[in-house]
Amino acid sequence: MIDDKQTQKKAKKALISLISTVVIGGFCFAWQNKSQIAEAELNGLFLGPNQDELVILQKNSLAHISNPTDPQPEVIQKISVIITAYSSTIQETDDTPYVTAAGTMVRDGIVANNYLPFGTKIRIPELYGDKIFVIEDRMNWQKSNYHFDIWFPSYNEALNFGAKRTYVEILE
Repeated sequence: MIDDKQTQKKAKKALISLISTVVIGGFCFAWQNKSQIAEAELNGLFLGPNQDELVILQKNSLAHISNPTDPQPEVIQKISVIITAYSSTIQETDDTPYVTAAGTMVRDGIVANNYLPFGTKIRIPELYGDKIFVIEDRMNWQKSNYHFDIWFPSYNEALNFGAKRTYVEILE
């Protein structure tokens, strides 16, 4: 805990002036609402002297803070689609199963589609809520433009996902 009252006052003043995160002497001071403070308590984070306003995290630990200058992306189109799944196996991909068509490594949140450009962000609300996926891979050329393929880390997970008819939200 920081004993220096002057340092605490400086941090609080910086927070009040809408600076979302201030690092002083290896400590991170972050503006929090009550629900974020409760979450921090559950996760074992140390709360500062004024528990309604500050969460103090040591060294390089950070808590997620929503940023009002970076609002949720706007939905520009909703389309009805078929969603399937794939994994990094030779029978489901080409001879470079861990590299996407965009040249990136496969990872959670990667989707293959032949219609939308690389980097397009989408959501699949009925299946994944607010999770954002990114188009970074392509499918067999015979697949429809309205067919999306979600990457999974294992063949069994992809197989268990099956095929689903739903809609996707294309984000700006």
